[in-house]
Amino acid sequence: MTVPFPLSTYTARLDAVAALLGQQHIDAAVLTPGADLRFLLASDIDTHERFSALVITPTTRRIVVPAVDAGALRDGIAGQAGVQVVPWTDGQDALELAVGDIHRHAADATVAVSGEMPANHLLNLQARGLRTVNATAVLRDVFMVKDASEIAELRRAGAAIDEVHRQVPGLLRAGRTEREVAGDLEKLILAGHVAVDFIIVGSGPHGADPHHDYSDRILEEGDIVVIDIGGALDSGYHSDCTRTYIVGPVDAARPDQAEAYRVLRRAQQAGLDAAKPGITAGALDTIVRDIIVDAGYGRFYTHRTGHGIGLSGHEEPFIIAGNELTLEEGMTFSVEPGIYVPGDWGARIEDIVVLTADGCEPLNVTTRDLVAAGAGEGS
Repeated sequence: MTVPFPLSTYTARLDAVAALLGQQHIDAAVLTPGADLRFLLASDIDTHERFSALVITPTTRRIVVPAVDAGALRDGIAGQAGVQVVPWTDGQDALELAVGDIHRHAADATVAVSGEMPANHLLNLQARGLRTVNATAVLRDVFMVKDASEIAELRRAGAAIDEVHRQVPGLLRAGRTEREVAGDLEKLILAGHVAVDFIIVGSGPHGADPHHDYSDRILEEGDIVVIDIGGALDSGYHSDCTRTYIVGPVDAARPDQAEAYRVLRRAQQAGLDAAKPGITAGALDTIVRDIIVDAGYGRFYTHRTGHGIGLSGHEEPFIIAGNELTLEEGMTFSVEPGIYVPGDWGARIEDIVVLTADGCEPLNVTTRDLVAAGAGEGS
């Protein structure tokens, strides 16, 4: 990944983590490769089964990595930000280099570990007598609330995936397979992203599976088609957007499909209208879900209303029933209700939003209506 922000952004993030550890009386954060290191060091290092960790205490910070990866970190944000780079080679105890002094200082020390930490590394930390807690919960205020520069990247990601959706109608023609459409979508996504995260082409009955990818099913006239696509920018930030199409004119939809889509459209709009600082994630889910339930489609709404997005495609906050997290300005997440009728058809509308001072800004701007597709459609 590129380094999208100035050095001062990363030093401020490191300082914020250290301050939170002190406030919460946690001895250290032990953060492994993944979104945590992308956020704090602009590093997408992947050391596979080898132990690597950024260790932050209220007063120190170091990163313990295989020697082969040490040079890149010294030359990158880690070295520039004053993070001590500690290389290790086979035969050395990497965990001792990472947390030995912490354990010696306090035998029952508490460390906050990445939610992405491999289980074998977590178990080895616990075997040393360290008490572990989930860093996601401890440091959520640092990660969940995006600053202006992050929002700008997510806005750029939203624009890139919107451009793909604008071209989808011309791809969905009767006689083509889902796989053929997915191949075209891959090329279009890569025109504005550095990587494809996922492609869902759910036509006809496949639209009833929220996590269908694509198959050799042949598109037919009148098919409702769910297109859910996302990718990653060179900065590491992600896009994610779902729109629902029909192969042929919109009035080719069956009356029951048209009515269900009107309910879905109303539910999603209610979510966009209600998304603002001060509401809880669970309450937002309820507002969206109740519209679908009250219209008689509750049994067909089988997943959560939304998920956070940033340097991970799915992260906190999760817009799910029972989540008492209060949403704040600067949080970014999806609002994506769906109606899924098993064996028949499905539909979903998904927008990424950022919470503003008094509401939300959708980062996707293509139409949320059912879109006609086929020969001569699209751009």
